[in-house]
Amino acid sequence: MAEKIKVAFVGFRHGHIYGLYNRMKESDQYEIVAACEENAEAAAEAASKGAEITCGNFHEMMHTVDFDVLAIGDYYAIRGARAISAMVAGKHVIADKPLCTSLAELREIRHLAHTRNIKVGCMLDMRLNANVNTAREIISSGRLGEIHAISFGGQHPLSYGTRPNWYFEPGKHGGTINDIAIHGFDGIEYMTGHTITELTAARTWNAFATFAPVVFQDAAQGMFALDNKCGVIFDVSYFAPEKIGFPNPFYWRFTFWGRKGVMEFNYADPGCKLCLTGASAVETVPPVAGGSDYLSIFTEEITTGADLPFGSEHIMDVSEKCLKLQAMADKNR
Repeated sequence: MAEKIKVAFVGFRHGHIYGLYNRMKESDQYEIVAACEENAEAAAEAASKGAEITCGNFHEMMHTVDFDVLAIGDYYAIRGARAISAMVAGKHVIADKPLCTSLAELREIRHLAHTRNIKVGCMLDMRLNANVNTAREIISSGRLGEIHAISFGGQHPLSYGTRPNWYFEPGKHGGTINDIAIHGFDGIEYMTGHTITELTAARTWNAFATFAPVVFQDAAQGMFALDNKCGVIFDVSYFAPEKIGFPNPFYWRFTFWGRKGVMEFNYADPGCKLCLTGASAVETVPPVAGGSDYLSIFTEEITTGADLPFGSEHIMDVSEKCLKLQAMADKNR
């Protein structure tokens, strides 16, 4: 058997990172050799969830542990610095989204990736959703014709009190567009086969999180266009209802307007609804399993040195577009 890829984790400040930790723990390709959490409360919580915390100081781990990949799940605003430190030391990096919170950090990450042949991964898992893959197949088949307009909503519940407290602390979150919209950016490019070109408009403001009116801009909307001139409008605010006893039918909801008809789906209902020109009824196309897996792509890139579709370059590109729209919203505000 080939030698396993040694991975060290830093930060367990968001629940998403446990998905990656458990996948790597169970993988035949990876060996977790260290796990660092500098915050004592977060370290205790991580241990209670099955993570074996081995270190309480990131710099100590960097200098004493031999590893190939750094996996990052720290609070958002420190992730860029963590990634850069690892890349300077020649390590590949994979992070929960967002990868970083500033364009300056992303420029340095891109420079290091290109000059040192370092790969960058991100936990963009929307491409594994069955409805997303159904939509991709429908669009690529030509049934909708050329896509001219898209709208999507990725509204989340605010979940104050259960969401990590650092969201509402100055300088740690980095913006709601950068936090949530990257899933939509990644998904739109995957489903349509087009790339985002024009960044048109963005706005954030404080609506529900009135307890933190300056720190946390929980409302977030924006516009951009694809390389075929298709216009996209999105809302990724923290407006979703909380503690509901049923799957939210408005969670990650997408509508595509094509020359031959309209398609819509959400995460809760199986399949995509099609309303085609001349049809006698709405058609529901069943979900398609499979998809593009962020971890499989990352693993292949670091083992072969190849640049793969939806790999490092794509991750840095969509991260840059999100950061630019976030910066636009911050400037407007």
